[in-house]
Amino acid sequence: MSSSDIFISETIGTAVLILLGGGVCAAVTLKRSKALNAGWVAITFGWGFAVLTGAYIAAPSGAHLNPAVTLGLAIDGATKWSDVPVYIGSQMLGAMIGATLVWLSYYGQFQAHLTDPELVAKLDEEGLVDRSAAPKAGPVLGVFSTGPEVRNVVQNLVTEIIATTVLVLAILNLGLTKGLAVSGTGTLIVALVVVGLGLSLGGPTGYAINPARDLGPRIVHALLPLPNKGGSDWSYAWIPVVGPLVGAALAAGIHQAF
Repeated sequence: MSSSDIFISETIGTAVLILLGGGVCAAVTLKRSKALNAGWVAITFGWGFAVLTGAYIAAPSGAHLNPAVTLGLAIDGATKWSDVPVYIGSQMLGAMIGATLVWLSYYGQFQAHLTDPELVAKLDEEGLVDRSAAPKAGPVLGVFSTGPEVRNVVQNLVTEIIATTVLVLAILNLGLTKGLAVSGTGTLIVALVVVGLGLSLGGPTGYAINPARDLGPRIVHALLPLPNKGGSDWSYAWIPVVGPLVGAALAAGIHQAF
């Protein structure tokens, strides 16, 4: 593959991943959405289907869609280190494009949600109205990126490390069965693994398990002209980046050792 092949494939695939994954979060979160309050199961399956769709679209590049996966494959020797910057750069760009498309798709719902009198009154009490740079997480940040239910740095980091280790270890071991890659069934299995991770380990942090999936949309949240959006929670932003990368390296080490 040429660098341009990787760039185009990973950018489009990651954009679709975030469009559908962020889209289900918007659908469940925002007022005037038909899926309002559909719940965690809807979110986990939505993200699983997002991975499935994005991965099939990005099949020509190997469908990494995730810097942690790229790192794990590079450590394991399945991806050239010289291609790693192209993979990660395109994944970040795709994630930002996907997050922007979520905003455009739910533009009316974002406006209705963020200008709702009840929400505005609550934000005003907290001093967040019209303070887009406020440090605490804003009312729609969860549409774009993850956040902890219990803010404990060690626990949050460990959760992301464990979840990503499982994901990358599953991906690396799928490569041992050639028939899965030939038939495309491996992509389906990875999507189901993501659903399983969401159901089992998503409760504490929202299971980022993908630095681009979290950081790219968080940047978009900070830049978008959303009324009363609150802060982008930058004090937490390093955890869904570092945790998955550590988990990927750990998974590659386990895979090589055993």
